[in-house]
Amino acid sequence: MTGTTVEQYSDSISLRVVEALATATDTAAHELEPLYNVVDPEALDQLFQQDTNGGVRVTFEYGDSLVEVRSDGTVSIDGNVHEGR
Repeated sequence: MTGTTVEQYSDSISLRVVEALATATDTAAHELEPLYNVVDPEALDQLFQQDTNGGVRVTFEYGDSLVEVRSDGTVSIDGNVHEGR
């Protein structure tokens, strides 16, 4: 895997959600249940591509956490905003 590929994937909203969940639950990302058990990560990434206009918001439950993703790239877990890279 090249550095460019890693950059591309690390900018995906689905991986930002996983990172935020890992931080919020104090769990290593690789120990979390797969995101695809709750929401389709590829569909989430497509919905929040860089050319997405404002106003899009997706909310879903992941375990005991309420996850919200907004079109500006904001990811919040249980109301706490997690900054993206």
